[in-house]
Amino acid sequence: MTIQPFSPGDIDPSKNIALYIQVKNMLLKLIHNQTWRPHTLIPTEQELMDMFSVSRTTIRQAITMLVQEGLLEKRQGKGTIVLPMKLVGNLGRLKGFAEEVVERGMVPHSKLIRAEFMTILDYERSQLQLPEHARVLLIERIRFANDTPIAIERSCWPEPIGQILMKFDLHAAKYYEILEQHDIFLKQAREKISALNATVHEADLLGIRGGEALLEMTRLSCGIDGQPIEYTKTKYRSDQYSYDIELTR
Repeated sequence: MTIQPFSPGDIDPSKNIALYIQVKNMLLKLIHNQTWRPHTLIPTEQELMDMFSVSRTTIRQAITMLVQEGLLEKRQGKGTIVLPMKLVGNLGRLKGFAEEVVERGMVPHSKLIRAEFMTILDYERSQLQLPEHARVLLIERIRFANDTPIAIERSCWPEPIGQILMKFDLHAAKYYEILEQHDIFLKQAREKISALNATVHEADLLGIRGGEALLEMTRLSCGIDGQPIEYTKTKYRSDQYSYDIELTR
């Protein structure tokens, strides 16, 4: 593995930050910018000691923290490897997939499967509280974090909003940002989470094996006036995505 060069000022004993925290933050940068790529071994303890000019204890403390955070894994007889970064959704905040990816220091992008106006989506139309025979825009995309496929997203929108979205490149479109640019703001959403197994087709799209576990999230989002404007069903790879729920009493 190539050793990333660091300047002498990167680790400063005079700072009011513990050395192992400084080292941990530098290692985190190497993971985030993919200098250390997922499933590869990181340098040995001795190499890291030489890299940062710190003690073995400091290196071990920094690595232990990253292991506890799920970014590194120690493997007996092999060394320490970089784990794929797992996205964590927060149930207390209404945000899109792209926002979650950026917050984890990764680059979001999408692959459009299809986008078309339809009149046969009776269930989705009822969720959006639209009249019978009203057209609904259906958009299906594969969502990526860096180059890793994370989820299959199937979103439905009333035709007036759909006409706005269709003016944009749906491979890269961030729906909520587009809506806000057109003075359409989301106020609240209801989500339901369940577990299911990937079909062969879904597995092919996500690069996993058929039957592997997925997390399915359905979201019904409403505007300022309380009117539903989005019904989305997203199926996430459970090895790449989890939910974080903070409870108080």
